[in-house]
Amino acid sequence: MDAKRLVIGTLVGGITMYIVGYLIWGLALADFFAANAGSATGVAREVPVLWARALGTLSLATLVTLAIGWTRSSSVGEAFKIGALVGFLVWFGVDFLRYGNTNVWNLTTTMLDPVLEIIRTGIGGAVIAVTLGMIAKPQPGE
Repeated sequence: MDAKRLVIGTLVGGITMYIVGYLIWGLALADFFAANAGSATGVAREVPVLWARALGTLSLATLVTLAIGWTRSSSVGEAFKIGALVGFLVWFGVDFLRYGNTNVWNLTTTMLDPVLEIIRTGIGGAVIAVTLGMIAKPQPGE
């Protein structure tokens, strides 16, 4: 995958995943996650650090874009599956490591979060595939 396609896929995927993440965790399930916090107190920021959240989302979007490129996936359905799998595996690992080492979330939240990530990164992967499909691939020797 050339740098132009990687940057464009990352930006479009990152913006998409940021918005979908806000809809899921910030609006639809905010009360659920607040009610299922672990015993740790005072760990949530009163005001989130948006640049850090954006940077983290762009990192995940880069990984999804690379996975789509490595698999040479071009269909929206395949890209959704790749994005969903990448997101699930990343957050399954992170969430269970966090559960094993902290009291930030309870087990219910720890198990639900990676499942929800399937939606966010799956949609991100699909949007990345559509966007990359609109960009001409470089020809050998270019």
